[in-house]
Amino acid sequence: MAKVLEGVRVVEHGTFITGPAASMLLADLGADVVKVEQPAGDPFRAFRGGLYSPHYQTYNRNKKSVTLDTRQKADLAHFDKLIAEADVYLQNFRPGVADKLGAGEARLRELNPGLIYCAISGFGPDGPAAGRPAYDTVAQAASGFLKLLINPANPRVVGPAMADALTGFYAAYGILGALYEREKKHNATGRRVEVSMLEAMTHFNLDAFTHLFSENEVMGPYSRPSVSQSYVLPCADGKWIALHMSSPPKFWEGLATAIEQPKLFDDPRFATREARITHQPDLIELLTGLFRQRDRAEWCRRLEALDVPHAPMYDTNEVPEDPQAKHLQLFVDAEHPEGGRWTTVRSPVSFDGERALEVTAPPLLGDHDARLRAGESLWTTPR
Repeated sequence: MAKVLEGVRVVEHGTFITGPAASMLLADLGADVVKVEQPAGDPFRAFRGGLYSPHYQTYNRNKKSVTLDTRQKADLAHFDKLIAEADVYLQNFRPGVADKLGAGEARLRELNPGLIYCAISGFGPDGPAAGRPAYDTVAQAASGFLKLLINPANPRVVGPAMADALTGFYAAYGILGALYEREKKHNATGRRVEVSMLEAMTHFNLDAFTHLFSENEVMGPYSRPSVSQSYVLPCADGKWIALHMSSPPKFWEGLATAIEQPKLFDDPRFATREARITHQPDLIELLTGLFRQRDRAEWCRRLEALDVPHAPMYDTNEVPEDPQAKHLQLFVDAEHPEGGRWTTVRSPVSFDGERALEVTAPPLLGDHDARLRAGESLWTTPR
């Protein structure tokens, strides 16, 4: 893939997800990323024992790793050299921690006036909640988003770490904007980019707040699925299928044909879009009974032939075998740093039809320490 950020140098002082996710997105676009870790490593490394957990692997491909305790004079000097040569520095510490580590903005700005300094936090740099610990579920809850995911009949947290990952996306988005401005205007001074998990998730939850402010409507977990007419249905073989019927009448006409219910719309509960929204629980009950009568593959065949929006609701291990996923070359591999092959999902962004098929596996802890301490440059592209 075209490395559109080739030559951009990034120093990541990140742990867990938000900071590492942001720098990984930049690295996927070709940026040169050096991950600075404490001697014990990013805590995410050890989540399943050892120092190469699946959690760590998820957000740390295409990077180099060095271990530095910036509270020590010699290590701080190595860190300062990296900063002096970098375009971007990013961290996801609580407010005030970076200063204690010698990585506060004012100090780094003296070393490199053009530096883009990105600070990711849980609740922002100041205010009554600034010092509180923030993790994914905390941010989802504080933004009102978690309430839209919880099934009232079985209230438990579900799904992946969306707030963490999305905050990383927003941070990368802000960094890209600051880099563009700096290059376009030939700015001698970089920007401070700030994003908190609370701000990121509240913005991601924009639809709910738009409904609140425009209609005084407080959305719940079934608000969007009922309006969009979304369904998940069990099939005869124990597998599941998803439908998203939206509003075009042709989708419903196709579904009625597929389920062999030509008189479906004679029932006043299902005759119009508004009626189907109001009576969605009844429609779920009807469709559940019908879809249990055939295997998922047969339903997919019928629905595809009639242009009904659907997809098999895959388990993760089924996705790599999907014909379209294979066609798009979604899964790529690289040499594992300890031998064998390492597999991941490639970047979804293509440029001029060229897919991101090249990837390097996440580094082992301190993989590039020897080079750093020998005074060698860690940057791939010379200036």
